[in-house]
Amino acid sequence: MDRGGDDEHTGTNGSAPPAGVTAAGVTGGGATGGGVPPADEAPAGVAGGDGLARGVRPDGEGGAGEAAAGGGAGAGEAAAGGFASGFAGGFAGGGAGSGGGGPADPRGDLRWGTVAALVRDAARRHARREAVVDGRTRLDYAQLGERVERAAAACLAVGLEPGDRVAVWAPNTVDWIVSALGAVTAGAVLVPLNTRFKGAEAAYVLRRSRARLLFVTGTFLGTSYVASLRRAAAEGTGSGPLPGLPHLEQVVVLADDAPADFRTWKDFLAAGDDVPAAAVRARADAIAPDAPSDIIFTSGTTGSPKGAVITHAQTLRCYAVWSELAGLREGDRYLIVNPFFHTFGYKAGIIACLMRGATMVPQPVFNVDTVLANIAAERISVLPGPPTLHQSLLDHPQRDHHDLSALRLVVTGAAVVPLQLVERLRAELRIATVLTAYGLSEAAGIVTMCRRGDPAEVIAATSGRAIPGTELRITGPDGTAQDPGTPGEVWVRGHHVMRGYFEDPEGTARTLTPEGWLRTGDVGVLDGGGNLRITDRIKDMFIVGGFNAYPAEIEQLLGLHPDIADVAVVGIPDPRLGEVGKAYAVRRPGSTLTADDLIAWSRREMANYKVPREVEFVPDLPRNASGKVLKTELRARR
Repeated sequence: MDRGGDDEHTGTNGSAPPAGVTAAGVTGGGATGGGVPPADEAPAGVAGGDGLARGVRPDGEGGAGEAAAGGGAGAGEAAAGGFASGFAGGFAGGGAGSGGGGPADPRGDLRWGTVAALVRDAARRHARREAVVDGRTRLDYAQLGERVERAAAACLAVGLEPGDRVAVWAPNTVDWIVSALGAVTAGAVLVPLNTRFKGAEAAYVLRRSRARLLFVTGTFLGTSYVASLRRAAAEGTGSGPLPGLPHLEQVVVLADDAPADFRTWKDFLAAGDDVPAAAVRARADAIAPDAPSDIIFTSGTTGSPKGAVITHAQTLRCYAVWSELAGLREGDRYLIVNPFFHTFGYKAGIIACLMRGATMVPQPVFNVDTVLANIAAERISVLPGPPTLHQSLLDHPQRDHHDLSALRLVVTGAAVVPLQLVERLRAELRIATVLTAYGLSEAAGIVTMCRRGDPAEVIAATSGRAIPGTELRITGPDGTAQDPGTPGEVWVRGHHVMRGYFEDPEGTARTLTPEGWLRTGDVGVLDGGGNLRITDRIKDMFIVGGFNAYPAEIEQLLGLHPDIADVAVVGIPDPRLGEVGKAYAVRRPGSTLTADDLIAWSRREMANYKVPREVEFVPDLPRNASGKVLKTELRARR
């Protein structure tokens, strides 16, 4: 779902940006930001003079654009000028568990206001429902709420102030959930760190964010995170536990042992035992909805990571919508394989479960055997993740030995989604709802989403329609709007677009237009129904004899070959054409497909300039923890 790119938009409520965040791109007040009217003010199904096609209400009263979703799901239909908008609705009118006649935008920001209030409300509403299952640890929502409050009290005890940055560098565990939510409840701004970082990479983000407190795992996948960080930040002028990180005052190891100058998790929590519950409640109640809740640092695939600042209100509004569109419901059991440091894992995982009363079953690493065992043992009903996760599940030789009958909802994205994957999930596993979505860190992780009831072709080929309160625009190189069907850069505007890059006004100004449009850096096309098809990253495109070649489009076509399990395409130099495509492909088990076979097949199935001139078969493709193929690594192999 979340591309984790390098872009942003600004505030959602017309207030001044937080310290260190540029105001560039702020265009108006109102809860939707950027001058965008709230969902309930948009005329249903009416194309306005501004070139926006506003979506229909989900009560079946819509017009154009509703057919694909089996009812009144026409929000975000394309209009002349390459715009699409999801203002008024967009929930599927058909299909099991349809959004039906519910509100177009649940407005989670108005219901809860802050993440702290959401945690407290979930502990009350779902008190005895199971909240987290992590190995032998089983917590109900009341117990989870108590643990979060204790962690928040400890944050107060060590002197944490509202707006201070707190980092978490750990895999998916109950301690990640408690430490992160505890810090946010204490008014801190959460900075999740990628579990695949090495010490120097983690130190960069800690230094860049000026984090005062770090929660870190001891050892994960054979690597001592503590030792790695100590090596990277051993030298400097700081007086804290790590001299190279002068702002970092405390490091809490989420384990029973910690080196000198660090603290154990148990010791940290004990420090808050003397903090009155009323003090924790007062701190939580003082958090403003428009205060920053987290800084998600981009993956850095196009340069140094930049921190996208997202507010409490943005998070709550977006993931109330996400939960409604996905059909997440109370009592669901949600296997969270997507890493918590990523928006997909944290917000479409933890935050969405808190909203709906679903059970979180965190899994630290993707291992298909463990996934199968967890689905069967815990009766998992919800399994979001990248396409490779679901492909591995379908192709596992022991799949039929596990009871997967509870699975009912899959949400995927972050890569090309083959049509046959959607069809196999529906046919072989009888999964009622398979959806795709598109988002990026700078837009709170969600921009478009398919609707329940969409046909498999729409789900596989597109990322769906704009969520409520969102505008999409496909632009040419000069920023002018493109007609539907014409590729261009995807621009986004709406309530979910970030406040700015943390302490980076130049980066923010490059990414946001003065009118509040977020330049995503993604190339896409809108179809006549407002469905967005991402064709590539602008920087991944290569030019073959004057023709623009988009790797994602070529990968989609190559994925149709019955012997291809996974594939990635990059541009390589060519003395005659300038650049040509090279495919790195993973064969299906038992396949004897050769490079010549695949090239010959490609010549029959696609335009000549798209045909890969070279094919290299590999055991697997290099991916980051978010599921994205590391194209830079593939280019470096040549």
